[in-house]
Amino acid sequence: MKPVVVLVGRPNVGKSTLFNRLTRSRDALVDDMPGVTRDRHYGDAVWDETAFTLVDTGGFVSGDSDAFAPRIRRQVELAVADADAVVVLLDGRQGLSPYDHDLADMLRQAGKPVFFAVNKIDGPEQEDALFEFYGLGVEPLYALSAEHGYGVSDLFTAVVAALPHKGARHRDSGEAIRVAVVGRPNVGKSSLINRIVGSERLVVSDVPGTTRDAVDTPVRVDGKPFLLIDTAGIRRKGRVSARLEKFSVVKALRSLERCDVALILMDASEGITDQDLTVAGYAVDRGRACVVLLNKWDLVEKDSRTAGEYLQRLRNEAPFLNFAPAMTISALTGQRVSKIFKLIEEVYDQYSRRVATGPLNRILARALERNEPSLHRGRRLKFYYVSQVSTRPPTFVCFVNYPEAVHFSYRRYLINQFRRETGLDKTPLRLLFRQRSGKRGRK
Repeated sequence: MKPVVVLVGRPNVGKSTLFNRLTRSRDALVDDMPGVTRDRHYGDAVWDETAFTLVDTGGFVSGDSDAFAPRIRRQVELAVADADAVVVLLDGRQGLSPYDHDLADMLRQAGKPVFFAVNKIDGPEQEDALFEFYGLGVEPLYALSAEHGYGVSDLFTAVVAALPHKGARHRDSGEAIRVAVVGRPNVGKSSLINRIVGSERLVVSDVPGTTRDAVDTPVRVDGKPFLLIDTAGIRRKGRVSARLEKFSVVKALRSLERCDVALILMDASEGITDQDLTVAGYAVDRGRACVVLLNKWDLVEKDSRTAGEYLQRLRNEAPFLNFAPAMTISALTGQRVSKIFKLIEEVYDQYSRRVATGPLNRILARALERNEPSLHRGRRLKFYYVSQVSTRPPTFVCFVNYPEAVHFSYRRYLINQFRRETGLDKTPLRLLFRQRSGKRGRK
């Protein structure tokens, strides 16, 4: 396991900017509005050939008017408890704050190597700003510019020298299944991950929009590795007005780009909304395997037929999701949450499955015999052969004399035939048509 370095400090001192610099990414949202980062955010970093996990945390506050302040403080405390070293960022432009004293007092009890850095110092001529911070009773103090890189080398050379040399853990042969938890705001995404992980890994609140970043959480279930990606709730474009909200939507869509399976959460107590269908459409358009979870089932008045009727309504309103298994859950009570990973594994198995060319062509031949293709300009469409060209999702290329003449309804018919006869009924399938080149005969 790599050692863990945690960045802490009050809001808007530059933690996310330093995080992005060290991980060479734009993973942490950066904005000049305090309180942008609320959850812990993890990334990989290397300094002086030492690899470590870097953790960005929400701004440390106490007694603040922000309703999230106690929750954010708790997140900082949990992150420090997991850390091998802590870097405290102070604001060289705003000066010393009572919050800085509170944070320093808390870290004195942590029993971890702690490094204090005064940020927003762009060069030696500005290092006089450090004197005020000696009032914290700590030293040394590192002058730093997270934005421009000044002083970063001195600070992190000292940090990595203090890190423990952890024994290398055997790398699992199985790759973690990447699972993005997506949905419109306030459907229970963070609550679900917290229920799965069994800890307060993410800030949870009934205020829509709590999660602004996409956050990765590695977990093991029955010995198998998974990577859970929590995402900011996706709003309809017309309702995404603030610049930060737009960034969050972009990050949620990026999370869909890098996941294998999308858990699409919907609020069963509110019914299926247009926003739910929009989010599902984003996942399907990107070719992601999907599992639909109807959350907050504990709030729904029900009888023996309610679940079946609700699922049927989902199929009627979202026919493009008919391949995706769906189930009712409650992240709050844990109802059926334990069954989610069995579904994920089933879906992922199909999503990454490869079918041999021989069986595929026999399926194609039977499908053509049952339902002969139409004419095109007086000539019969000829389907020569089909082969699978990729997985995740399974993608088939069918060679035909007039690819552009294949009607969408016949494409759908062929996809359904492939689903039925290959058993790939829980994964998206892609079927492409190509002009046959050369004189290759029918297989």
